[in-house]
Amino acid sequence: MKKKLILIVEDEEDILELLEYTLQKEGYETIGCLNVNSVLNKIIEEEEIDLILMDRNLPGIDGTTFINTIRKKGINAPVIYVTAKDRDEDILEGFENYADDYITKPFNLKELSARVKAVIKRTAKEVEILKVKDIVYKANNKKFYIDDKAIELTHLEHDLLLEFVKNKDILLSREHLLNTVWEDSFDKKLKTVNVAIKRLKTKIDPKGKKEYIKSIRGEGYIFC
Repeated sequence: MKKKLILIVEDEEDILELLEYTLQKEGYETIGCLNVNSVLNKIIEEEEIDLILMDRNLPGIDGTTFINTIRKKGINAPVIYVTAKDRDEDILEGFENYADDYITKPFNLKELSARVKAVIKRTAKEVEILKVKDIVYKANNKKFYIDDKAIELTHLEHDLLLEFVKNKDILLSREHLLNTVWEDSFDKKLKTVNVAIKRLKTKIDPKGKKEYIKSIRGEGYIFC
């Protein structure tokens, strides 16, 4: 099983080293940063950050400001603020700025490890990423990407593509797709499936060169 990856942003080097050492002993992989200058690139490179431990008292910037910045860029990894800002209003401000938990300094390492484990367990499904060929699905924002560009899909097209991605190389009949994707819709006709798949194909493969979805005459479709 792939180890969970934790990004730690802490400007005090001794605390950063202590956090990395502790969490690595717990079985996590870590990326440690003393400032935010290179953080965004690291997140983009890794893409599968499972948790961010973020100090708030960083040189020239509050950690909450930085988290707001990366949220606007579509980076939605869960966040625990680890900070000396311990007033009630500070803690409230943290939770108003995407905190999944808030730990004040000085902290107990065993408690911190327990909270890290709890947040990762609670948010694991939210940061799930599926990748098939060059299509990436991020469950946290329910979007599909090709070459890092979001594909604009309707709700139906989203559910249809997700069903294909989850069943790569498996023949799916039109009846299966109607019952799984359309569910209780009044428009449950076999022809509806053909039309929806044709629309979906033009969105994920506008030039018609990749052949993600193949039609098997009289049987259904295969995503391969």
